[in-house]
Amino acid sequence: QVQLAESGGGLVQAGGSLRLSCAASGRAFSINTMGWFRQAPGKEREFVAAVNWNGVDTRYADSVKGRFTISRDNAKNTVYLQMNSLRPDDTAVYYCALGGRYDLWVSLQEHNYSYWGQGTQVTVSS
Repeated sequence: QVQLAESGGGLVQAGGSLRLSCAASGRAFSINTMGWFRQAPGKEREFVAAVNWNGVDTRYADSVKGRFTISRDNAKNTVYLQMNSLRPDDTAVYYCALGGRYDLWVSLQEHNYSYWGQGTQVTVSS
């Protein structure tokens, strides 16, 4: 069993920054792809960013490229999402998720992620 716990969400003004963290426990973390997804009110959950097990492959949604950076610290079983230049349309609940093992390339598809955190709210005011 895997437990994922997000933290770092909050209220920020447009143009500001936040860093989300996701701590994993319960099983090996360092061999899995880790992803971030988000769900805005009234919308479907969408892919934000992902990093494969060794950090070689990272992918971003077009809407966050150049503003968000995903990283991982396998020694701490933690994945991060640094969010800069935040906009009101970044407002959502952000979820981290654990994906496949030893992926060469990350997946952008939810069905390839087997464990999910409870989510952390990010609100960006204009």
